[in-house]
Amino acid sequence: MQKQYVRSLFDSIAYRYDVLNHLLSGGIDLYWRRVAVEALRNSQPKKILDVATGTADFAIASLRLKPQEVIGVDISERMLTVGRKKIQERRVEPLVRLETGDAEHLQFADGTFDAAIVAFGVRNFEHVDQGISEMHRVLKRGGTIAVLEFSKPRIFPFKQVYFFYFLNVLPLIGKIVSKDTTAYRYLPETVLKFPDGEEFVSILRSAGFADVTFQPLTFGIATLYIGTKKYGAIINLEKS
Repeated sequence: MQKQYVRSLFDSIAYRYDVLNHLLSGGIDLYWRRVAVEALRNSQPKKILDVATGTADFAIASLRLKPQEVIGVDISERMLTVGRKKIQERRVEPLVRLETGDAEHLQFADGTFDAAIVAFGVRNFEHVDQGISEMHRVLKRGGTIAVLEFSKPRIFPFKQVYFFYFLNVLPLIGKIVSKDTTAYRYLPETVLKFPDGEEFVSILRSAGFADVTFQPLTFGIATLYIGTKKYGAIINLEKS
């Protein structure tokens, strides 16, 4: 049920999504993606999977790493349509390919990618642990996961100012620009419910990722999580 709702919601705002993202974040979302891409530079991934790629901003940003191929998947076809147009305008079609796909049931073989990335999409997974496990599965041993996601600031008084903006001003601007009454109410709801910080680190470790670190960005508005796949498939010993 949640997947159908998320697909419908992002289909409805797809053509205004980029404008609203940059407007509501003051353009700082571009900086966050650059930080995430730089965190992958030492691993030099050649084949990258961008999960919940949306309009492909993160996929395109990852081209700074000079990969051989980037594949983006998303459940919203209208978001992908906007992303494909962006890829054509930047003339990077040979390097970036977008496909319709479910993050919790990735249509790729085990050990296909050197890096799996996702920006502001994990909180929309119906089952977060399943989506993270799928990203672990399709990574090669030694591959890297990079998750960029909204989080909850904890520093006074920034926390209070931020949440007033986030819960009151942002939905109003989103409604006016997107003409959608629910989309930008949904965003604060998902951020407040998302298990950020150490709680999300535990999810990554449970999926099999090692050397997991997290870096709060811009007073904790967003957080970057990095982990490494050290082993193959995780075996559930209780069932064996």
